[in-house]
Amino acid sequence: MEAGSQVTVIRSSRVVMDDAIIPAEIIIDRGQIAEILPIGSTVLSQGEKVLDVGHLVVMPGIVDSHVHINEPGRTAWEGFHSATRAAAAGGITTLVDMPLNCQPPTTTLANLYTKLQAARSQCHVDVAFWGGLIPGNTAELKPMMKAGVPGFKCFLIDSGVEEFPSVGAQDVHSAMRELQGTDCVLLFHAEEDVDAEKSGGGGGGGGGEPSQYSTFLASHPDVMEVEAIRTVSELCLQYKVRCHIVHLSTAQALPIIREARQKGAPLTVETTHHYLSLAAQHVPPGGTQYKCCPPIRSKCNQDQLWRALQEGDIDLVISDHSPCTADLKHLESGDFLQAWGGISSLQLVLPLFWTSARRRGFSLHDVVRFMCKNPAKLSGLAAQKGALCPGQDADLVIWDPEKEFEVKESMIQHKNKVWASAVPFRPHVSLGQAGRGPSPPLPPHGALGELTPYLGFRLHGEVFATVVHGNLVYLNGEFSPVPQGNLLLVK
Repeated sequence: MEAGSQVTVIRSSRVVMDDAIIPAEIIIDRGQIAEILPIGSTVLSQGEKVLDVGHLVVMPGIVDSHVHINEPGRTAWEGFHSATRAAAAGGITTLVDMPLNCQPPTTTLANLYTKLQAARSQCHVDVAFWGGLIPGNTAELKPMMKAGVPGFKCFLIDSGVEEFPSVGAQDVHSAMRELQGTDCVLLFHAEEDVDAEKSGGGGGGGGGEPSQYSTFLASHPDVMEVEAIRTVSELCLQYKVRCHIVHLSTAQALPIIREARQKGAPLTVETTHHYLSLAAQHVPPGGTQYKCCPPIRSKCNQDQLWRALQEGDIDLVISDHSPCTADLKHLESGDFLQAWGGISSLQLVLPLFWTSARRRGFSLHDVVRFMCKNPAKLSGLAAQKGALCPGQDADLVIWDPEKEFEVKESMIQHKNKVWASAVPFRPHVSLGQAGRGPSPPLPPHGALGELTPYLGFRLHGEVFATVVHGNLVYLNGEFSPVPQGNLLLVK
């Protein structure tokens, strides 16, 4: 077998089904799963292309429903080719692209078609597309939905790019009325500006040293998320339109979420791998590769997010892959207040989650629920993606959950990796160290500035192969020579 080959049978002693992990053969026909049978129960015909992976785990391909690909317009930050290669190397078989930070943003039907044209023939995995809600584009929502957009993202605070302004109360009410009675979902970047009394003096940076992470953290206190999520929960209850909180970072909002759901709000919530893997106290001075919005918070807060996953208060875990060029991270000055907020992690999502989850008693079925099934359901793709059963797309990840590896720059496939500079970096860090105790000491100066915080981390769970529609788009370090992903329009 070579990367790019089509397979018709995948055989493993560990196939992750809904209710068990079993030895099985997955029979693939015309890009879909035809049957899943006990090993040896059927006579294979001559010419079948069988991939026997022994004891490696076979499970549904990962669906990452929150990725900023940035093409067209800001392709220097990331693009469809590089993002989908990184996805394939990480066992992701479907991405859902965010409506920013591309130019033009996906806020009109015409702009959606511009993006589809830019993506065509570039994608190594399947890609679907969120639309955007901005002031004044309510009339564009239903046309985009009819064209195949499953929902719309909006910001309750400055997005950081001028072509995607935040919405006010009138914009949200107008959109909710427009979408009532549909299955469309509104996704909220749930931070809002709060007055000094509510924020306890935070919300502006407070004049602290800009190279200290604590200065940035003080500029985005928990209350900004809490109040925004309170607003979204009330609107969700009022209109009964599906609402989704993207990248929840603060556990303080969980009681509001629980109460709204108990009252019948169709509200779902995601968190990210960086909130589950990284903690504020381990962010080094000037380490702007750790900056994201909302910010990485305390280890205690992280533990509460893990408990919320266990208790069902958080529905899915995504990357929020938000890359940029090196200059925008201000690595040389280490200025957190000026640096672009976004973390690059697309290729590493499976081992990042599994490395922490396995220590906390989570199972492979939990991985499937949080990273395959529920993201597919949110994105309107549950009939095609997220499970191993006949009729689903033959999208699979084949991986070794026991294998440990070190994250090195040479393996990273997303576009912006590292930048030569005299700034600190953190070699050979295990996720256990980063999550449990003091990090290893920083060398006084390093040769690399990281554009992902995970370089040097030791993770469990190495991806061996990624299969999309029965095609081996990634195999043991090699990629299909021809992109084989589809552009997905959800009807």
